[in-house]
Amino acid sequence: MTIRHVLDNPTRSALLGPHAHLAERRGEVLRYPADVCPFVALPDEPDERTWQDAAALLGPGALVPFTGVDADVPPGWEEVGFGPGVQMIDAGIDAVGDDDAVRLGPADVAEMLDLVARTRPGPFLPRTIALGTYLGIRRGGVLVAMAGERLHPPGWTEISAVCTDPDHQGTGLASRLVRAVAAGIRARGEIPFLHAAATNTNAIRLYETLGFRQRRTVTFRAVRIPAAVAVPAQADGPLAARPATGTGEPAV
Repeated sequence: MTIRHVLDNPTRSALLGPHAHLAERRGEVLRYPADVCPFVALPDEPDERTWQDAAALLGPGALVPFTGVDADVPPGWEEVGFGPGVQMIDAGIDAVGDDDAVRLGPADVAEMLDLVARTRPGPFLPRTIALGTYLGIRRGGVLVAMAGERLHPPGWTEISAVCTDPDHQGTGLASRLVRAVAAGIRARGEIPFLHAAATNTNAIRLYETLGFRQRRTVTFRAVRIPAAVAVPAQADGPLAARPATGTGEPAV
């Protein structure tokens, strides 16, 4: 079997590695808690049992958002989301802290969710801040920009939820926060990376200007489990896990 880089299936690498304490698992399928992150981690080569485990873990009718895996889904499973993207890695970011950036915590979640609703940077849920450090900039006491950390494969940390209130866009706040979050990642001896929709050419150009380069193309997928899917019982209970393959360690 070809040894893949940890960024080729980053959700799985994170949930088998630094985010293992957050992992919910059935067999070879792992996921974050539903209020933390929607992504599901599939093995590199899913088989019939993989999809059965996904159905048991998430439940009939649920969505299975995933990336990093090129596989056909079983008959009756509906593909409801499919989009191209790019994965970008640090290639010389001017990573530096920012005096205006403040660390955001549980008390700030309502404001963060409101900002996300107005700017739509991607999935952000009530406990997404459990994934890592989130920084924000306020104007007049109001949160107007933020960025933070999401997936955490060994040796790497993803920058995510980069957004700016429409009234403050074009003032460089997003760039400042990306550099500040990257500085914190670098301080831990890790490497920043991120994902962007292939159609979001403005964001891609910005990230390239900041010092990211494109590593690979990716496909963001979401499939819906059939409402009447059959889930086989397990002797040790509904969430008993088979040992997951892979260690989450970087490929040599």
